[in-house]
Order: sequence, then structure tokens, then C-alpha cells
Amino acid sequence: MNCRLGMLTPSSNTVLEPITAAMLAKLPEVTAHFGRFRVVKISLDDDALDQFTPEPMLDAADLLADAKVDTICWNGTSSGWLGFQADRELCESIEQRTGAKACTSVLALNEALEISSAKRIAFVTPYLDSIQDAVIANYVAAGYDVVAERHLGDPGNDSFSNYTEEEICNLCRAVASEKPQAISVFCTNFRGAAVAEIIENETGIPVYDTISTALWKSMKLAGKDPSQIKGWGKLFSL
Repeated sequence: MNCRLGMLTPSSNTVLEPITAAMLAKLPEVTAHFGRFRVVKISLDDDALDQFTPEPMLDAADLLADAKVDTICWNGTSSGWLGFQADRELCESIEQRTGAKACTSVLALNEALEISSAKRIAFVTPYLDSIQDAVIANYVAAGYDVVAERHLGDPGNDSFSNYTEEEICNLCRAVASEKPQAISVFCTNFRGAAVAEIIENETGIPVYDTISTALWKSMKLAGKDPSQIKGWGKLFSL
């Protein structure tokens, strides 16, 4: 049976759509559909934080629901610095307004960490110091030991797409030296998904990219088996 996965997408993001399509390329019965709302800057400035108020996201979700999607996922990482409760409340609101099952990249990442019993973790991001510090603080408060991190100090959002897979590989190799139980490439306009299998083969450490976690959880919610996706890392076999 055909399955339609809805994805809420930052307006300046150019990575998550083609990567999601590539991951689904061999599953013609599963399709991803994207709805945008304005996100052009990632910082703790008021104008940047205001981009993630619920109403624009819910308006985009309403339009996705017109396509009769089975699920709607917030394919972004804002609750990493805003707090995980923001995503929980967003999912509740989406489900109430649209009737579609809802999830987010970050809550899916947290679920993957829980399933794999990973408490010593590392983060690779393109973010500013202030955003990275807030993400790490939220994970430490949730009981995780963040043993390593690398970030690029970029306010993005569109510029995040300019970093190459090889650059992201090298950041992952750097944090892998601290022997975390999992590495998260934490940004959905960052080319981390294809890096996962490379780093896993080199180090044995699972790499959970947040574009991948969005698709993994969306498929689970829709009743589809994520393990059908091959070549994109250990996440899809959880």
C-alpha cells in the first residue's frame, strides 16, 4: 500500500529534500512531501527564535494535510536549543489540527538513543557557539554525557548546505576519538546522512543524522519497515 510522508521544512533548507528522496529511491511505494515555512537564521537572537513559533509551522502542516499524508514530521532541530517540550507540544498540535500522526527529527533522535542505550554521545553541527552550548545543555539535563563535540560557528541556515560530506566526515572522526556510544550529526541542512555508514564502518560507532532520524520515525509511524532502507547507517535497523 502506498504511503505518503509529510515533512515540515525550513524555507532556506536545500539538503533534506534531495537526501530524503535518495534514501527512498528504492521504495517507490513510500513518498515524501514537503511544506516550507520561513527559517533563514539560526541563533539565539529574538528574530531567529521567533521563526519557530507554532503558528507558521501549523499553517504549513495544514497544507501538507491537504495531500492526505499519513504522517507529518518537523524535519528540523530547533528543540535542541529551545527544549524538547517545544517538539512534544508541536506534535500534539499537529495531530489535533490535521489528524495525521506527528513526529520530529529531535524526538526521533532521542528515541534512537534510548533504543540503542547510548548515554555517552557526541555532536557534530554547523552551529554558533551559543546554539551548540544550548543543545549540549539540554542533553546533559536529560541525562546524557556529551563527551565530544565539533561545530563550525555558522549562523546559517542556507550556508549549512555548503559544507561537504568529507568535511563532516572529518568532524565525525574527531569526536569518534573520545569513544562515544553514538554520534549525532545534528542539523537538517547538513550533509551528514551519507556519512553515517562511512564512519560506522571505520569506527563501529553508530551515527544518527537528524534527516535520517526524521525519515526513520516517519516510516515507523506510518507502519512501514525502516530496515528496507539500506546503505544509510545502523539507525534504519533499530
